[in-house]
Amino acid sequence: MPMIEAIVAPLSKLLDKIIPDPQARDKAKLELLKLQGDQEMQGIAAQMQAIIAEANSSDPWTSRARPSFLYMMYALILWSIPMGLIAAVDPRMATGIAGGMTAYLRGIPEELYALFGTGYLGYTAARAWGKAKGAER
Repeated sequence: MPMIEAIVAPLSKLLDKIIPDPQARDKAKLELLKLQGDQEMQGIAAQMQAIIAEANSSDPWTSRARPSFLYMMYALILWSIPMGLIAAVDPRMATGIAGGMTAYLRGIPEELYALFGTGYLGYTAARAWGKAKGAER
């Protein structure tokens, strides 16, 4: 909540000038910090509700999209371990496997890569913009 933090610091300085009694001033600052904490907790609760709603969705595309993408990325990263072992034992076989994978990936039309990249970047940009605007949490 950068907006709340931006408001708290000037208000704290204003309280220093307005309230001459140190105990009353400290009490007012404590209340201000408590309000800031409450606002942050409300923001976190809103984020958690959105995540839980997404996970509990009956639509499998919605509820499994993020975990499925991560699982795919983990599989691609972990695939490097057996490929490294294969390359250590039989470099020609590893080269053949890599060549086969490359041929498969080159078989996918360039337009599909562009479509996926554009869609994914647009989705992430829209999410980031929505979060910055405060519309999504």
